[in-house]
Amino acid sequence: MPSYDIKVNGKSLSVEAEADTPLLWILRDQLKMKGTKFGCGIGQCGACTVHLNGNAARSCSLRISSIGNAEIITIEGLSEDGNHPVQLAWMEENVPQCGYCQAGQIMSAASFLSKVENPSEEDIHQWMSGNICRCGTYPRIKKAIYRAAKEGVTE
Repeated sequence: MPSYDIKVNGKSLSVEAEADTPLLWILRDQLKMKGTKFGCGIGQCGACTVHLNGNAARSCSLRISSIGNAEIITIEGLSEDGNHPVQLAWMEENVPQCGYCQAGQIMSAASFLSKVENPSEEDIHQWMSGNICRCGTYPRIKKAIYRAAKEGVTE
């Protein structure tokens, strides 16, 4: 079985997997990082969103063989103690309901706010439209993103 050297949350790791193994399963099954969720399995719902070199990426459709030297950040690595501005805004706005999609939502929002400092409602709608929340917490998600933007997200 091939071996891959990857960098996850600042740590260099070596994993063995078939070339077409999705990053999601490396994170969850081999590295025991359960924050990144399995949703649709085809990159459509956003539950599995991680950062790949700072960009939001769907880990369920990223093959381990395509990662290369990219820096992977998961919800566990977004901040050591959960105090990233997006995470704090999520708590302050009471965003989660069932919570299943929230890690992916937060990772998408953090990537978005690292690129757009003062987002419009349309910016938020367009960027976050790829993340599905079955509970319908979209108004609270939008409020949290506005709040986090005020706090300033730099990474």
